[in-house]
Formats: sequence, structure tokens, C-alpha cells
Amino acid sequence: MTAGRVGALRSGPRVGRLRVAMALAAVCASSATSLSVAQTVVEPAGNYPSRQIKIVVPFSPGGFTDVVARILSIKLGQSLGQTIIIDNRPGAGSTIGADLAAKASPDGYTLLMVSTTHVIGPFLYKSLPYDALKSFVPIGKMVEAPYVLVTNATVPASTVKDLVAYTKSKPGEVNYASSGNGSTQHLAGALFANMTQAPINHVPYRGSGQATADLVSGQVQMGFVGIPIAIQQVNAGRLKALAVTTDARSPQMPNVPTLNESGLTGYNASVWLGLLAPAGTPPEIVTRLNSEVAKALAAPDTAKQLAEAGVEPTPSTPQAFGELLAAEYVKWGKVAKDTGATIN
Repeated sequence: MTAGRVGALRSGPRVGRLRVAMALAAVCASSATSLSVAQTVVEPAGNYPSRQIKIVVPFSPGGFTDVVARILSIKLGQSLGQTIIIDNRPGAGSTIGADLAAKASPDGYTLLMVSTTHVIGPFLYKSLPYDALKSFVPIGKMVEAPYVLVTNATVPASTVKDLVAYTKSKPGEVNYASSGNGSTQHLAGALFANMTQAPINHVPYRGSGQATADLVSGQVQMGFVGIPIAIQQVNAGRLKALAVTTDARSPQMPNVPTLNESGLTGYNASVWLGLLAPAGTPPEIVTRLNSEVAKALAAPDTAKQLAEAGVEPTPSTPQAFGELLAAEYVKWGKVAKDTGATIN
């Protein structure tokens, strides 16, 4: 309202001033009501979901986490009756995507697909704009799988013991690949080096594709890869599988021993995936999502697709997933501290 207009109001008839005052009061009341509604109204859980849901995947398209997210999104979208879109936000050890999700509205329409990397990042990136545990509410764990310790076919080692001896015969000349700084493969290799005193170097890549290509070509000598990659490249004679990283052998590679069996007592490093929502998301929505995810994972066609991706469905309650996150946070924090792993 301009100064001239104010002056005109003051000089007008009393009834004009009254009408203006009433109009202004109505506008103010309407604005106050709108503001109050915007601040307090939350969509009833019974109406959820009434529009599309976004799952933020903090890794590149085509990678392990992305593949699982897309498998889940189809079945979950069908059961919820809404489109589920995948929003890939790779970079900085999954912290870019996590930050985006942490700042989203806690209404159930933005979710975050996380892996073991989620609880590793806080110990490698010293100033994150979110808290890996407190900024989110757990929906549930989804799947889990081992990594496979592999070497290029030309490396003269057929056992873990052989590999360690080889690295010590060439100190500083043996490199291991990972899908990036702060990835689970990064810390799995750091833990391996710490437990065996193998003098190996970490070579981070921007995703598993190029890391695998350089492993196959011999640009790097060893690495920790997923089951599907290991099976494909081992069967083709390009890589050698020496051990799996979990306590039990993989049903898909039953002849490959565990690192525990190979002499590294206590070694355990698996990759798991789960869903989180921004802190403050209503419990009713969390419960609904947890139930629908569990049903999606139990569907025979979904289980078949996940098996082909090299993972096993391991759904959990929100509480159990929260406990896993807390335990893994402590575990990998200790590994990062003990190994001196950092982001270069």
C-alpha cells in the first residue's frame, strides 16, 4: 500500500474507513488461518499415500543400491497405489543424497535408501550437515549380501595366505579398488590390511563399473566386489575369488571360503540396504511403509530378482533396523579409527 493511498483512507468518510478496516481484518484473518493450517495440518495416515513417493538413492544409476531400489520400487508402487520415483544423488560417499533427504519434509513422500556406507561417512567426513542417526527415522532393513575378495587372474595367489605373502613381497605395489572413498569396499579393504598387515594401497573409483574394469584389465590387483560381478568375472576366468567377507559362505558361491576360515578370525563385512525417512515422520506412516516393504520383499518374483542381483531379503522391524544402524555405527567408527582410514 502506497503512502498516497494511506492518506486517502484517512481523509475519506467514516463508512469508507470502516469498510477498509473490515477488509484488512478479513485478509489478516485469512492469512493467519492459512499460516496456522500450513504449520499444523498433517495428512491423515489413512490417506497416505495420496501422491508419488520419491526414494533418494545416494549412488549412481546402475549400481548395486540403485538396482535394488528399482526392483523394490515396482512392487512397492503397486501395493501403495502410487508411482515411486528414484532420485539418484551420488557423490561424497553417499552424504550428498543423505543430506537432501534429511532436509526433506517428514511426510513420508521422501525416503532414503541407505547402505553400510551411511554409517561409515560420519567418520571419514568430519563436518556433515546432518546426523546419520538422529536426522532420520528407520523404516526397515531390506537386504544383505557379502563381498567377495577377488584378484586379477594374473596375481600369483590362490588363497588369502598366498595373497598376503604376495603383497609383502611387493610392498606398496599392490592396489585394491573400491567404488569410492567412504564406501564399504574402502573400509573392507582397510580392515583387511589392518588385520593382515598387508601393505596395499586404496584406489577409489566413481562407482563399481570402472573399478571392475580396471580389476579385470590388471590396472589394480585386488578388490572386494559383489556376488554377481564375482560370479560373472570368475566364470569368465578374468578374476579369482579367494574368500567372502561374511561369517557364512554364500549359497551362490559355496566353494569359496570365508575370510574367517582363511585365517582372519573375527573378520566380517557385509553390505546391507535399508530405508530411512526424515526425522519426525509420523509413526503410522513408518509402520505402513515397513509392512509394505516386507510384503514386497516376500513376493516370489521380487525374491528371484534380488537373488539375481546377489542379495538376500532380510526385512526387519523399524526398531531392529535402528539397533543395527547404531551397532554398525560403532563398529565402523572403530574400524575407521583403528585403520586410520580417511578421505584424501
